[in-house]
Amino acid sequence: MMDKMAANLSVSETAKSIDALVTPALLLDRGRLGHNIQGLAERAKKLGVVLRPHMKTAKSIDVARCVFPREPGPITVSTIAEAEYFAGHGFRDMTYAVGMSAASAIRAMELCRRTGVDLKLLLDTVEQADVLANVLEAIGVTPSVFIELDCDDHRGGLKPDDPKLLEVANRVVAAGANLVGVLAHAGESYGLSTPDALVKAAENERLATVRAAEILRAHGHPCPIVSLGSTPTAHFAENLEGITELRAGVYMFFDLVQHGVGVCAIDDIAISVLATVIGAKPEKGWVLVDAGWMALSRDRGTANQQIDQGYGVVCDDKGRVLEDVIVAQASQEHGILAIRAGSGKSMPKLPVGTRIRILPNHACAMAAQHDFYSVINGENPEIEARWERIRGW
Repeated sequence: MMDKMAANLSVSETAKSIDALVTPALLLDRGRLGHNIQGLAERAKKLGVVLRPHMKTAKSIDVARCVFPREPGPITVSTIAEAEYFAGHGFRDMTYAVGMSAASAIRAMELCRRTGVDLKLLLDTVEQADVLANVLEAIGVTPSVFIELDCDDHRGGLKPDDPKLLEVANRVVAAGANLVGVLAHAGESYGLSTPDALVKAAENERLATVRAAEILRAHGHPCPIVSLGSTPTAHFAENLEGITELRAGVYMFFDLVQHGVGVCAIDDIAISVLATVIGAKPEKGWVLVDAGWMALSRDRGTANQQIDQGYGVVCDDKGRVLEDVIVAQASQEHGILAIRAGSGKSMPKLPVGTRIRILPNHACAMAAQHDFYSVINGENPEIEARWERIRGW
């Protein structure tokens, strides 16, 4: 069994064409990636803010080099493992945009001590702020800290007018840490689907973040960095006055959730899973493929949108969408293709051995199932490169 696994990996490592890949395999379209990266870079420049891309989706130095072709720039990470990985590739300005624990703060500051990286932490409680004094004493590095804001009741963070905002800020300073600013994420924007609603969400995010910064400054906290961003609001913000930096991550690849929100077109989605037809149940209208939720993820992010895309939209081997064909069901290593409920279409002929591509509901979740990207460009089946990804925490 181990010999067979090693042989399969070797085939995928040396494959020159997607036809030679062992499936399921993660594909990345370099042309679409470049188009998506350029689009948000131009928006950030027009809006007058620094773009601090979130690398939690790509988790790849090769993708990061597409974003920063000349030299490493400011990035956001979601795990300390990512921070360590990107530090090893020369990145020195990072924000760890997940609420810190004592263990993560110690590990982060140890990384700063070893490498000279500026890795900024995130917190929203006095308990977390109190940890910083112990971290400073243990590691000998002064932590830089953001206070997390809640701008739309989506997740953690403090409301701008919450009295705890100043209490936390004061405790951060008392602990000897460096309060660098405030950080917000408009996560509720993922549930929207009209341009007007997205513009409104982006402005609400801006107003809440600027308000918090103004309150801190009025009480003696400089708050030099005012950071916000989600992929939807980053693409629909019309005004970022008072904001210094913009964050987004999934925009590099896009996915079906972002398509359902109205942020991207299907043809902007840059990753897919290559799969092989392994059977059929004609009496049920099913085609079976060798990509289940271990390859696609269990993410059903489109289930509450206007169009439910199942476990992913199905394309032919060149990436052309097969109309109304979706992955309707998924078990661990099997996907069941079927025609979308209510459609008048018929299942196209997909005999055993046919290669298809499956577009992700959630690009972060799909990519997380794989160790590397097989890089292609458009309909050309040639594999241009093999890009590794970082995994773990």
